[in-house]
Amino acid sequence: MTDTAQLPALGADGEPGGGPAPARRPGGPTPLVLVAVLAGVAVVAGLVWGLVRAGGGGGVVGTPEAAVPSSNPLTDGTFSYEVVSGPLETTDCSGNSYGDMIEWFSQHPCEKVIRGLYTVQQDEARALVSVVLVVMPDAAQAQQLKAVTDTTGTGNVNDLVRDGTATLPRAPVVANGKYHSEADGQQVTIVETNFFGEHSDDELLAEIAGDAARLSEHLTAG
Repeated sequence: MTDTAQLPALGADGEPGGGPAPARRPGGPTPLVLVAVLAGVAVVAGLVWGLVRAGGGGGVVGTPEAAVPSSNPLTDGTFSYEVVSGPLETTDCSGNSYGDMIEWFSQHPCEKVIRGLYTVQQDEARALVSVVLVVMPDAAQAQQLKAVTDTTGTGNVNDLVRDGTATLPRAPVVANGKYHSEADGQQVTIVETNFFGEHSDDELLAEIAGDAARLSEHLTAG
């Protein structure tokens, strides 16, 4: 009698082999988990790219540029000043001077002169400050001008009270107070200051005269 051949059992995958399908290794990510992870990576990559584009020019991402501090010559020094008159500009230095400076400027014409008048308050002391900026044709003549005005008794450029431009009740004569001058290239800055009233403090007045030289920036900005 003929033996009937037994067909091999088919496995779960359709292949021969009657054993049960191998179990999935425990702990491995499921397809849904893999999709979620890949989506998260894509989102993070997009955020990083957006930050790089926002940085622009290859700059460091997330580091803002430092703001440029503002500068105000009236308030950014030792003392704070208030404008009384000016700035007033002209090219006639000789016609706006007194003493020997009238003749000196007629022989050494300036390019321009800018004048301003200010007040400053320090505790109980109040001072009037005249600041004059003279621009000469070259640095050598600027140095000569400084040497002449630094010499006692040679005169100076008129302050705005002296020539009547500014009317200020009980204004002190600044030429009788403290004097300070600086030369920088073609420019010469001349400062004269004196206290209102009967106040007296030579050290403070000299400090004001030196500090007020920076007001030449206000003259040129005005």
